[in-house]
Amino acid sequence: MARAGSDGQTRRAFGVLIRIDSVTKRYPDGTVAVDRLSLEIPDRSITVLVGPSGCGKTTTLRMINRMVEPSEGRILLDDVDIMQQPVNTLRRSMGYVIQNAGLFQHRTIVDNIATVPRMLGWGKDKARARARELMERVGLDASLAKRYPYQLSGGQQQRVGVARALAADPPVLLMDEPFSAVDPVVRKGLQDELLRIQDELDKTIVFVTHDIDEAVKLGTMVAVMRTGGRLAQFAPPAELLSHPADAFVEDFLGADRGIRRLSFFPSAGLELLTAPIVAVDATAEQIAARDTTDVPYLLVTDLDGKPLGWSEPRELTAGSIAVDQLLPYGRPFVAGTESLRAALDCAVLSPTGWAVAVDGEGRAAGVVSQQTIGEAIRGAHAERRADGTAEKAQKVAR
Repeated sequence: MARAGSDGQTRRAFGVLIRIDSVTKRYPDGTVAVDRLSLEIPDRSITVLVGPSGCGKTTTLRMINRMVEPSEGRILLDDVDIMQQPVNTLRRSMGYVIQNAGLFQHRTIVDNIATVPRMLGWGKDKARARARELMERVGLDASLAKRYPYQLSGGQQQRVGVARALAADPPVLLMDEPFSAVDPVVRKGLQDELLRIQDELDKTIVFVTHDIDEAVKLGTMVAVMRTGGRLAQFAPPAELLSHPADAFVEDFLGADRGIRRLSFFPSAGLELLTAPIVAVDATAEQIAARDTTDVPYLLVTDLDGKPLGWSEPRELTAGSIAVDQLLPYGRPFVAGTESLRAALDCAVLSPTGWAVAVDGEGRAAGVVSQQTIGEAIRGAHAERRADGTAEKAQKVAR
């Protein structure tokens, strides 16, 4: 199966684009940063390298574009040994994003983004037009084009770094802990932006991080590396969390890997209750008619149906509901879109123990209890176990 890429050429669909074949990096003092590493990086996907300090993540990334030369082994790009290409040609065919963006402080934002196209011989107007197009793609306001890096926030600078790496439309994007220097809120936004861009552009991304949550969220495939540059496990995130290869991987994933695994169980099948929902202008009869058999609280919404907070029924007075006296409803989850992990998190954070589900417009779609979410989790685990047993039986039969 193949399809046309952004340059009009036919590209393989999820074949192996980068092949790391028994690669070792040994320094003159005898230090081995990467030890006989073999890895097949699929096309049009995000492959994350994760592991403790000193495991060779960044060294491996830099060997792909020959910022670091391997001591032994081969790295193939689309079945061609990278050592057969001029190093500058190779690097210009790959986008590269680092911590703190690494921007040129004396150049404007638009000229920072236009750097590689200008190096490739593009005219100034064409390169700047491409830069402005990419500013929009990565979520940067056009008014920032003539500013300088020091005038931008850390998150904005990282977006510029991503835009610059994409400017010449390279098939490969290398990202070395690009979001580690920003605060958690900005980091989440940058991660979401990267996933959106990847969904649109289908690049082959190799991403280095030390954060397992980031690896699980972003990775199509995750390579867990040991100290000394050896591969411990290479698998999709869901498989990594459910079947760690050994004690090292299990320990690195942490004690809450079961919670992380819930990110791969959809919330679509949750049974939502709508009976406990009342509008802020509800009459006494409407409040009294609500069935509170299963839930001792009512969720109050505004006139547009968006949640305002929880209240015990006896505390509600028709026509004069005091919004500032309502219990907070916590963070809602988007029904059918977000995972069981998101639903459980919402229930745990809610003072009532009930999670609020909303639709894509933020209107209350229903409420669900921790107990119901727990039952859904047990059902999802049972289904996965059954699928795994059936798959093993098929392999034995073959």
